[in-house]
Amino acid sequence: MVYGSDVNRPNVLLIVTDQHRADHLGCYGNRQLRTPHIDGIAARGQRFERCYVANPICMPNRATLLTGRMPSVNGVRHNGVPLPIESMTFAEVMRRAGYRTALIGKAHLQSQSRREVPDPLLFSSMRPNDDRRENWPTALPDVTNDSRYLAEREELWAADPHRQIALPYYGFEHVEFACGHGDQVGGHYRTWARARVPNIDQLIGPTNALPGSTRAPQAWRTAVPEAAYPTSFVEERTVAALERFAAQGATTPFLLQCSFPDPHHPFTPPGRYWGMYDPREVELPASFGHVDSEEVALLRRLRAFSAQPDFLPGRFCTQFVSESALREAIALSYGSISMIDDAVGRILGALRRLGLEENTVVVFTSDHGDLMGDHSLIFKQGFHYEGVIRVPLLWRDPASAQPAVRGQVVSTLDLARSILCRVGLGIPVGMQGVNIMASSIDREGVVIEEDELPIHMGELGPVRLTSYIDSRWRLTLWHGDEQGELFDRESDPHELRNLWSEPSAADARSRLTESLLRARLQMIDVLPLAHRSA
Repeated sequence: MVYGSDVNRPNVLLIVTDQHRADHLGCYGNRQLRTPHIDGIAARGQRFERCYVANPICMPNRATLLTGRMPSVNGVRHNGVPLPIESMTFAEVMRRAGYRTALIGKAHLQSQSRREVPDPLLFSSMRPNDDRRENWPTALPDVTNDSRYLAEREELWAADPHRQIALPYYGFEHVEFACGHGDQVGGHYRTWARARVPNIDQLIGPTNALPGSTRAPQAWRTAVPEAAYPTSFVEERTVAALERFAAQGATTPFLLQCSFPDPHHPFTPPGRYWGMYDPREVELPASFGHVDSEEVALLRRLRAFSAQPDFLPGRFCTQFVSESALREAIALSYGSISMIDDAVGRILGALRRLGLEENTVVVFTSDHGDLMGDHSLIFKQGFHYEGVIRVPLLWRDPASAQPAVRGQVVSTLDLARSILCRVGLGIPVGMQGVNIMASSIDREGVVIEEDELPIHMGELGPVRLTSYIDSRWRLTLWHGDEQGELFDRESDPHELRNLWSEPSAADARSRLTESLLRARLQMIDVLPLAHRSA
């Protein structure tokens, strides 16, 4: 097959889940979770064992996936900062080359609610008599009321379910949004759900939940039926898009991103998926309950806050969780993942039924993971334990019949370049990452960035940390903290012993610190290029 020819240029189906750690799939060794359809993608394709995010937070990593540029380069350093409209995404490159492009489900390239917008950008909320705030300078534009950056705002969709947004949207000519999480999702989804269940608004949320107690944090037994749940919306509308593409003919290829809002918390799997897994039977992470004598200051501070008599877990996104609550959270998350797997099965079935399978590359990944019990923590933010930074990455290609397991370290950063290379299109100047489908990858490790605001970290914030991952080690540094983390994941795969202060690991620490510095230097934006004429 000639990748660059117009005739053989393949379709691309990109399936993205939300807050889904790699080991929460059967194909990654989970012995309890049943995901036969997603496992089938792995069985017929490439399974990347060590895929890490560029940032373990929704908006930054989704922006990186689309642009192939690190968060510190594309501008989306944390949730609430929208991807600049003029950004060049791989979807836009494909659209300009003649691809039909569509996005169904969660985009999260812009803020989904006003709560996400960082405080310095909320100029309209600054009180006139607050001199301290009025005198704050900012180099960022005020996008609070810029209509170009309000496309995904849930409250605007609630006020006008039939509102229109400017297209193309970051390269997607057709979009159908599912904005939010659990059963509290807005955007195009809510209009779709109301057409099926007219009283859907009286069924969503914890106040309308069905009887059924759970100790899992941010969880309730939703009254929304399976057929009207957001996962079903993404499935149905993805199949509809495939049918539309098939009806238009096979001469023009397509890019379709299918993006599920689950299994991100709150945990609200509907119907039979609520009780599909027994909490007593789930396996806990090996590090649950473990306290490292060399744990970093941020974790010690969170532990101290959690020990206060009046402590409210909701003060921080990342929080400690009891064994019983964790077991129930894992079981409910498994239910959400199984519902996604069933939906993926029907989407792949439609691909076959419509005669599209033999010329469609299928890529499956997630925007980031979840701590889900690692070191007794749940959710995300502030820490780079394996569960939150490692995501599934499956690549099924009709041009490659041989399935394989790939062990090299790769990144979400690499997907944009890899997809463009596969479809034979040029790489925009300034796009970073490597082609993961190349026979060899000339890179020792990957960088993970994270910037957190007090809105997420409470009294712990703001927090800035960065990690470097190679084939053996993880090195993590926190801004303002002299102590970091150094884990030898070859001998300590569950990250139980921090070697940061260990004399025998001093050489490794020095070498990895230099590697991190050199990698960061390489990732500095090169645009606009300065060059000499030949």
